[in-house]
Amino acid sequence: MRSPVEDVDTLRYTKDHLWVRVESGHARIGLSAHGQKALGDVIAVELPDIGDLLERGESFGEVESNRTVSDLLAPVSGRVKAINIDLEESPSLVNEDPNHEGWLVEVDLADAAELDDLIDADQYESMVADGDDGR
Repeated sequence: MRSPVEDVDTLRYTKDHLWVRVESGHARIGLSAHGQKALGDVIAVELPDIGDLLERGESFGEVESNRTVSDLLAPVSGRVKAINIDLEESPSLVNEDPNHEGWLVEVDLADAAELDDLIDADQYESMVADGDDGR
């Protein structure tokens, strides 16, 4: 059985189950494998527009599943550079491949120091193994 964080040691996590992968000053954000599993089957995703500003800790969209609707809280601040338009037609990508094809948005980081507040893969795996929902 694969761990909730699989082989993605390069990811940083929020306690509310979002991941962040940083490359060249850009942060790609997605819902963790554990987070999508807890939500159930994702049936719709609402994302911001390209060019919108995300503020860390503020809502930037919603994920609707067969169980609930959940706000997405920005793990970092920045301007939206790209959104995963494939989620419009196939929101189930969040369930099928949450760490890759099911990514949500990509932002130009406003403050790289915000990454220091995120937890690493080992800390996240310990949190979910302990049954901590992060809140």
